[in-house]
Amino acid sequence: MSVQKEIKRITTHILQEMKMDGKKISMLTAYDFSFAKILDEAGIEILLVGDSASNVMAGHETTLPITLDQMIYHASSVVRGVQKALVVVDLPFGTYQGNSKKALQSAIRIMKESGAHAVKLEGGTEIGDAVKRILSAGVPVMGHLGLTPQSIYKFGTYSVRAKEEMEANKLKSDALFLQEIGCFAIVLEKIPATLGEEVSKSLHIPTIGIGAGGGTDGQVLVTHDLLGITKEFKPRFLRRYMELFDEIKDNVQHYIQDVKSGDFPNSTEQY
Repeated sequence: MSVQKEIKRITTHILQEMKMDGKKISMLTAYDFSFAKILDEAGIEILLVGDSASNVMAGHETTLPITLDQMIYHASSVVRGVQKALVVVDLPFGTYQGNSKKALQSAIRIMKESGAHAVKLEGGTEIGDAVKRILSAGVPVMGHLGLTPQSIYKFGTYSVRAKEEMEANKLKSDALFLQEIGCFAIVLEKIPATLGEEVSKSLHIPTIGIGAGGGTDGQVLVTHDLLGITKEFKPRFLRRYMELFDEIKDNVQHYIQDVKSGDFPNSTEQY
């Protein structure tokens, strides 16, 4: 009789141990069951149900339009495809800023209705009350500093953040603040590599970088960017591992030709 190997789930505690042991953490986005299953079986440690679904799944220009109900739908789909990875869900714009009670209600809805394992919020001291309130309910929180896409209209650009000393110092103090109040990890987005490394070394919780250099404790990319399903987005930090847009398009055109020529289905492909 074959003994099925027990799958060890990734927890916030395991991520902490990985940082202490100097082991890098891998994280990717997922928005549906099929992709989540593939990424989980590949061995990814963290799956982020990102509000980037607003861009890559719904075609919006920014992350702002996506709703809490839509995030819960995507998160539920991802959770059903996962056996090992830690599933983190973005709290979308308007569900936590300036209202800690609403933030808690939003986080609880995500956890109860999707079965996810943690939530992620953008910002530092200005969202401290929201983070504390969510943590008080036992919900793990991942922070997010640097380029915060939900604040795009405030900054007016997606360019590198914290190049100036004042903003860099604020980011460093915000990172320590988020650690102090209980966040289990922090995403650092599009900041100078030297700052990414400095912040990572100053914290005992893991940092996950995206365009923050190799000195962070882990890396995250949008899966659709990594696989080349999206074509327009070409930042310096993105490494494309495939060009699926072109590959899928070519094969669909092949299918269309086969249908029109009568080649598909052939005699072995029918009953």
